[in-house]
Amino acid sequence: MKKNFLECTLEEFEALVQDLQMPLFRAKQLVNWQGKAIQSFSEMTNLPKLLREKLESLYYPGLAQAEQHWISKSDASEKFVLSLVDGEIIEAVLMKSNYGSSVCLSTQVGCKMACRFCASTGLHFVRNITCGELLGQFLLLEKYSKKRISNIDLMGIGEPLDNYDEVLAFIRRIISEDFRKISARKICLSTCGLIPRIQELAEEGIPLTLSISLHAPNQAIREQIMPIAKKYPFSDLLKAAEEYFARTGRRVSYEYAMFSGVNDSLDAAFELASVLQGKNCHVNLIPANPIEGVSFSPSSTKQIQAFKNILTKRGINTTVRRSLGIDIEAACGQLRRSSLLDGPGLK
Repeated sequence: MKKNFLECTLEEFEALVQDLQMPLFRAKQLVNWQGKAIQSFSEMTNLPKLLREKLESLYYPGLAQAEQHWISKSDASEKFVLSLVDGEIIEAVLMKSNYGSSVCLSTQVGCKMACRFCASTGLHFVRNITCGELLGQFLLLEKYSKKRISNIDLMGIGEPLDNYDEVLAFIRRIISEDFRKISARKICLSTCGLIPRIQELAEEGIPLTLSISLHAPNQAIREQIMPIAKKYPFSDLLKAAEEYFARTGRRVSYEYAMFSGVNDSLDAAFELASVLQGKNCHVNLIPANPIEGVSFSPSSTKQIQAFKNILTKRGINTTVRRSLGIDIEAACGQLRRSSLLDGPGLK
């Protein structure tokens, strides 16, 4: 089976060009081509035909294929249904602002975590997404953006820390000098709370932003929303987050989706403020988004604001996230492996 071109190293390319009795500078040219979103090796017009033919026999370009594409009418966010080399389907989102373009990428085909508020719940987990496939998502969305991507959110389908090695390989590549050199501080990795992996991530020395899907002020409520809480208790998760901050100096962000009558009471706000008070963290309140098949109802704007006021008055840095792409099911928790039979198709 052919290998993903985007996963090759400089050393592999050097061995290849030496076998073809070509100068070593050709290997560096190949590394440069990895960042150019090619769909065919024939696009590499500054390379000898013999080398392009060899590449064709050994590799496939690695760029994800856009099967469907929607643009939000409310905020111009763009959702992509992407197919991978084996035909599996994932989704990714491109968001544009005055401060630059950002992408939300999927890290797994399906998800194991079964969070009750997420559209990915119930999807059959198929496999992890490779480093090269993550790069392929990134390059395709950047190509559509027509601008350099400045921010990356690993918040799409799947649990990034359940695909630790491939996700870390992607991060190391995307921040490297020979690829995009994106600041690690502009990469946000969201996790439902795999404590051993959070501890491992703290040792990596990469100053990315860790975002923990908390969604509850205590263990009992968190268990109702997120089955993973039974394996990794609430108090242990908060302790792991504190250790992460101590090791990295990077403030942890807590995601808190607001569900009416479940986790949005004022008592819940006081309890959350109590457990977070004095910690160097940020709380991101998320108005829950409509998701087919999910029984939770969104909290009212008034209730979210009252919840926020309690946190801020107790010194907890808190914001309310603006939901983007709701009309195209591209907002928080809405991504799933869409059927290609649904929707208007590629635009």
